[in-house]
Amino acid sequence: MLKLNHVTKTFNPGTVNAKTALDDVSLHINRGDFVSIIGANGAGKSTIMGAIAGEFFTDTGSIILDGEDVTLKPEHKRAKVIGRLFQDPMRGSAPGMTIEENLALAAGKGGWLSMVKKSEKEEFRERLALLGMGLEDRMHQPVGLLSGGQRQALTLMMATFNAPKLLLLDEHTAALDPATVEKVLDITKKVVEENSITCLMVTHNMQTALELGNRTLMMNAGKVIYDAAGEERAKLQVSDLLVLFKEAAGRALDNDRILLS
Repeated sequence: MLKLNHVTKTFNPGTVNAKTALDDVSLHINRGDFVSIIGANGAGKSTIMGAIAGEFFTDTGSIILDGEDVTLKPEHKRAKVIGRLFQDPMRGSAPGMTIEENLALAAGKGGWLSMVKKSEKEEFRERLALLGMGLEDRMHQPVGLLSGGQRQALTLMMATFNAPKLLLLDEHTAALDPATVEKVLDITKKVVEENSITCLMVTHNMQTALELGNRTLMMNAGKVIYDAAGEERAKLQVSDLLVLFKEAAGRALDNDRILLS
């Protein structure tokens, strides 16, 4: 479904602030894979998401999505087949519009929002009910009044209303409290499995990186330093990841945010 071939990206090249965020990254993701990505700050996790989504063009290499070379394809065109969630629950939806209006936009029905059919409204209600958050009874409430967890769950539904070829989750639970994190991750797993969506998820929680999905990547200094799947991944513990990071990176992982998770 996705191939990154020798992708490199340096920000502020030729200046004292030059930073190589992706360093000759090659990565193949199979159709239906759910890949968890972990690494310290500055490892290149969010940058790889941005490169895939078309947030910027890479310096070298190619990006192939479902057999199509999208390396030079602009972000708004890639967005037709790529869904994306961010760490900030305020992104990905229109806060001044109602839940129903946001879903109408996500569904891509076209025309005036006031022209949403009764059958479509019922479909919105049915999908919202699956979240188990009571949002189906608040469809006329502005999205800006929702809690972070409710908004992130709604944004996930919007991003997958028309199942994308690829779903990018960039620490989409990082700003939520522990109880809400568990709820949103359960919804994420359910939505991805039911729609057979190929998914990449950046997380700072090592346990989540081992439990969710079928493959775990570890990044450091713009490179993929470890890639585990199958039986190898099933046997791993968090302590093993710490050892593997030290062996591959040449130093111990000292990121408090990851370690405290």
